[in-house]
Amino acid sequence: MRLSRRRFFQATAAAALAPAWVGRRSAHAATEQPFEATWESLVAQYRAPEWFRDAKFGIWAHWSAQCVPERGDWYGRLMYMQGTPFYEYHVKRYGHPSKFGFMEIDNLWKAEHWEPQALIELYQAAGAKYFVSLANHHDNFDNFPSRHHAWNSVNIGPKKDIVGTWAKIARAHGLRFGVSNHSAHAWHWFQPAYGYDGDGPLAGVRYDAATLRKADGKGKWWEGLDPQELYTGPNMKMPDGIRGKDAVRAWHDANDGKWIETPPPNNPEFVRKWALRCKDLIDQMRPDLVYFDNSSLPLGQAGLDMAAYYYNASRKWHDGRVEVVANAKMLPPEHRAALVEDIERGASDELRPLPWQTCTCLGQWHYDRPLFERHGYKSAQLVAQTLCDVVSKNGNLLLSVPMRGDGTIDEDERGILSDLTAWMKVHGEGIFATRPWKSFGEGASRPAAGMMSESKQQPFTAADVRFTTRDEMLYAFVLEAPQADTVTIKSLPADRMTGKIERVELLGAADPLRYEHTAQGLTITLPPQSRPRGVWGVRINGRGVVAG
Repeated sequence: MRLSRRRFFQATAAAALAPAWVGRRSAHAATEQPFEATWESLVAQYRAPEWFRDAKFGIWAHWSAQCVPERGDWYGRLMYMQGTPFYEYHVKRYGHPSKFGFMEIDNLWKAEHWEPQALIELYQAAGAKYFVSLANHHDNFDNFPSRHHAWNSVNIGPKKDIVGTWAKIARAHGLRFGVSNHSAHAWHWFQPAYGYDGDGPLAGVRYDAATLRKADGKGKWWEGLDPQELYTGPNMKMPDGIRGKDAVRAWHDANDGKWIETPPPNNPEFVRKWALRCKDLIDQMRPDLVYFDNSSLPLGQAGLDMAAYYYNASRKWHDGRVEVVANAKMLPPEHRAALVEDIERGASDELRPLPWQTCTCLGQWHYDRPLFERHGYKSAQLVAQTLCDVVSKNGNLLLSVPMRGDGTIDEDERGILSDLTAWMKVHGEGIFATRPWKSFGEGASRPAAGMMSESKQQPFTAADVRFTTRDEMLYAFVLEAPQADTVTIKSLPADRMTGKIERVELLGAADPLRYEHTAQGLTITLPPQSRPRGVWGVRINGRGVVAG
């Protein structure tokens, strides 16, 4: 029964999309032609696997050397920008960037207290069905034994295969395993490392990337390594003679500070090596998911090449089936069927016909000690609210739990994970392996749609309800604790439903609830002595209820 419902929903979703390519997609899928490195081929043949649609919730270790200073996101870029708090902190703690650049932070990253087995067990208990490891970030450092990039975590810093270790342990615990690849932006993101101060005693003195070459490493910890391979070369080098830190910052914002997805115009070697590293990552780890931190696929044709390679590799691994997920962001509607679109720190304001994902973080993507010290993380309740909202709209939630450079998480994060564990034990049946209902829900608090919109989110209330379905059961999640002993779900009016409600149960409770089903909706009476707290859900049973 459940399988037939899934097929019905898939057919409904396909019908809602542009008819010009739906037929080609079906024909290619039926004949299992190899994927070609074109949008048309990817759109026509790809379909998100059932494991991903069942999983709903993943946890991400967005962990790299940028976690060592414990100052949050983009440290590797902003430490080179005079006037930012990152620069001031770096100079005070480590020294001037002309003498102590980011490559030295890579060497300080030791992961000395990392216990991946214990962390995976925590994440699995909190409900994660898939786990994602950061393979590289914009700082251009690979967290696996890259065959094409010597600046990696086996040669430097932790001296460990970070990605491979996560993969082995996650899979041993039955989790699907993914990797995130952010390095396509390194060629412009790292360009401030070639810059200089705009004022002060070292004004005009170029930072380390501009001066260091392979020969300079003789007798040092990085002997045999070429800093230019890490920093990517002076692709957009700031010209001499700019004075004033504000002027320097303005130059970077106007040039290398843009979110550029195209290949560097004068550095084809960067693109070639990026593709080799990405292919190597796929071949070594055989990931179930690859997250590209890009608006559409990275680096033009190179990104299309990698997506086709990945899907074709999956067919070799899985007896002809495409059982993998590739994520990218801000896809135009005509490309959304080619991948699983990710909405970073944002949401959808509608039930989407195709599976999608939102990624967010308890705090900053890279560990931020001041944020922890002021107890500024998202609460477990907000995570649960977000999860219910996303799942009701045919999406998955990928949640990053920030890690310190030493490989540990803090006590606030452990507390949040513990609260999620308790919530999932009670409510997971209405989340995992579910499918959307005909409506995602009701209520006035609609999430602001699109990338980076979560800061605009209005608080959810007890009037906000989200629906899911599973095994001919309808689940309704109320996103805030009720203020009274009765709650009315207006989306279920008796005079407009073909099904008949026969039983309503509070998730986690043994006895059924009293209810009244009228033209105004389903009114549920809650036991005063056990009124739910936070996000709570009910199981609604009856003939034809899921059909509406």
